[in-house]
Amino acid sequence: MYLDPDVSRSVKILVVGHFAVGKTTYIGSVSEIEPLQTEEEITEASEGLDDLSETPDKTTTTVAMDFGRLTLGEDLVLYIFGTPGQERFKQMWEGLSRGALGALVLADPERLEETFPILDLVEAFGLPYVIGVNTFEGKHEFPLDEVCEALNISEETPVIHCDVRDQDSSMQALITLVKHLLSSLG
Repeated sequence: MYLDPDVSRSVKILVVGHFAVGKTTYIGSVSEIEPLQTEEEITEASEGLDDLSETPDKTTTTVAMDFGRLTLGEDLVLYIFGTPGQERFKQMWEGLSRGALGALVLADPERLEETFPILDLVEAFGLPYVIGVNTFEGKHEFPLDEVCEALNISEETPVIHCDVRDQDSSMQALITLVKHLLSSLG
């Protein structure tokens, strides 16, 4: 699907988070185009590097980025870039963060300790962000105030539940990010 020639403005956001938190699924749920995905099979080369203990059924991983697009108005388009979650792919973040207005940080409430390095990177790049606490099927849904406290984030930072498999829930996270970005500008 081609972009309408009347589109004159674009906005770039990042979808970030630790390994196996749902970034690729999120972009697939909100993108109006078939997302670009750089998923590769997890091989023996990742043994000792990627912790698959929490996600034993995971067979692929993002090795560069995911990309999606969403037209927000007649003249405005949102470009959504998903970063890889593993420590060894952090060098991709610098290039992907250039020109981004903000980030949706996806977090697994049962693996919050893995979110701290992600928050450090987002803050190092000076990106405003929203936390989307991914709700995994069959898992306990943690109260958001407990997640805020555990992550030790500012009260001004929005934290919401987000089921990345559900388009409505994913769109609500995106709307929350856009509202947060608009409020931080003025």
